[in-house]
Amino acid sequence: MVQTSPPRLVIRLDLPGPSGPERLGRGKIALLEHIRETGSISAAGRAMDMSYRRAWLLVSALNAMFEEESVTSQRGGKQGGGAVVTPFGEALIARFRAMEEKALAAMAEDVAWLEAHRASS
Repeated sequence: MVQTSPPRLVIRLDLPGPSGPERLGRGKIALLEHIRETGSISAAGRAMDMSYRRAWLLVSALNAMFEEESVTSQRGGKQGGGAVVTPFGEALIARFRAMEEKALAAMAEDVAWLEAHRASS
């Protein structure tokens, strides 16, 4: 018998932006969490199997999405580079994770019903 994982709820917010929707989802939040842990955009990107360029573009998009920056960075040099999740970025992580928990709690009964009625493979 193949073991299946339980269903998971995935939240993504599409916020109106000047050139189309600006998306905020678990990928960008996970990137922020990795930056917080590593102090580096490139290390965070590597931890998520993405290039530095891709990670930098996502951070840039996050910083442009809100009035306050989520990440500040310093170029390399004598002290080396680095990146810091700002207090706003920390609040963004906490709020997004709280939204996930609230949504899952609100839908737990429905998710359980769906899981109970899934076809076995």
